[in-house]
Order: sequence, then C-alpha cells, then structure tokens
Amino acid sequence: MKRLAIVADQSWMIDAYRLVVRQSMCFRIVAVIDGRRPASAPLRHAQPDVVLIDEMRDPVNTSARIREAGEELPDAKILLLASAMDRRRVADALNAGADAVLSKEIHPVTLITLMRETANGNIFHSTAGLKLGREEGPGPALTAREFEILHMVAEGCTNAQIARELWVTEKTVKFHLSNVYRKLGVTNRTEASHYAHTNELLERRSRRRAA
Repeated sequence: MKRLAIVADQSWMIDAYRLVVRQSMCFRIVAVIDGRRPASAPLRHAQPDVVLIDEMRDPVNTSARIREAGEELPDAKILLLASAMDRRRVADALNAGADAVLSKEIHPVTLITLMRETANGNIFHSTAGLKLGREEGPGPALTAREFEILHMVAEGCTNAQIARELWVTEKTVKFHLSNVYRKLGVTNRTEASHYAHTNELLERRSRRRAA
C-alpha cells in the first residue's frame, strides 16, 4: 500500500479525495496539507510515496507546491488534479515537476487506477506532442464507435459493461479497443484513458456532438 499525501486549498476537496481513497486498497493517507502554505516541512515529515496535489485557486501556489514536493521527495510520484486539461496548463505542471496531470472530471475508479499505475511507474507523462499556442491538433483518426468506446473506458467501464450498453459482443469491443490502442500508441486501457484525458479527446468529441 502506497503512502499518500494530499495537498489542497479547499477542505471539501480534501474530504472528497479522502472518500475516493478509502474505497481503494492501494493508498494510505499519511498527510493532508493546506496548499495555501509552504508544504516542504510537512512533506518531509510524512515521507509519502505519492503526492496528490489539487489545482489551487491561485496558480502560483499550484506551481510552488509541485516544486516543493519534487525538491523534498525526489523519489515520490507527484500527481496534479486539474480542472481543465489544456496543453499549456499540462505543460506548466510537468515543467514544475509533476509526473502526471489528471482531470478532476474522470470517474473515481479511473482516478484510482491512474494514480496507482503512475505510482508504479507504468505511466509516463511527456510534453512531446503538446502543440502550445494551438487550440487543438488534428488528433488520432478514431471512428465514432472507437470514440464512444474510449469514452466509456475513460469512465471506468469494463468490456462486459461496454458490450451490454452498445448491444455488441465483448469480442467486438476488444476488436475496437485494439484499434484504439494502435492509433493512440498505447498498450492498455489505463494508458488509453490517460491519453484521452490528457489530450482532450473526450472534450473534442463532446464539442462535435453538440455542434
């Protein structure tokens, strides 16, 4: 079980993350830190394996807490939960020292999975391909069905649940997922979900459907 420190500037967000973590057997909360104040001392005392940082209302505090975590805990994984996954915001967090940037909008099951996989070193974030200054790149050439399945995977649905929802066989779901993995350049559903949230694929799909 990984030792987890939560850094946030709003008490209700801390309570929400505590509830999510308690439903998992992957993490044990060892510190809850007020993100409005320097975090070096409490992080040094707690020695967590993972630092979960909630995006602050003041962006300066967000960057400062990420840098402090990286300086005090060079072996720990630093995860930022962001309200929006725009390219510049992600790049700024990664440049400050975050190992991963996750969306606050993802399903709690997916959040725990991505936290666990990042903590175990199975997901690596990179600024490569983040085309700063552009509203959005062309993105991978996913079909409408592939986007639909990717969206359900990102919500934490299993293959069986997707098959029931779409009235197809699990074999068909696996076929579409293999195409999704190939087009995104990933190897499993966790990496596919992470890629989708990081690169705003789900948000783009929603905009197209609303148009």
